[in-house]
Amino acid sequence: MISTEQVLNFFIASAHAADPAPAGAPGGGIMSFLPLIVIFVIFYFLLIRPQSKRAKEHRAMIAALAKGDEVVTGGGLLGRVADLDENYVTLEIAPNVSVKVQRPSVSQVLPKGTLKGG
Repeated sequence: MISTEQVLNFFIASAHAADPAPAGAPGGGIMSFLPLIVIFVIFYFLLIRPQSKRAKEHRAMIAALAKGDEVVTGGGLLGRVADLDENYVTLEIAPNVSVKVQRPSVSQVLPKGTLKGG
């Protein structure tokens, strides 16, 4: 029969026999962060930069809206800009039918003459 003391001695002896963890190389600190830095750079160029560029273009398009422009809203409404104010755009979607939408909901300005009847 094996005693408890023998079992403990076996585990303690094997724990002492294990190699200690190797000390880091002199430049190991920056090298351990290198993959993280590379991933951030890839995310920046593939996700963050293009999204901020699109947002900047959208803000410029919203600021340049003028009366008579033909636009598409985010909800899919097509209409001609009948009136503008600081936060809202009034679109004429049919003769004598107008809707008021928020400026940021305009997603695209169409070329002149795209809408029929006007």
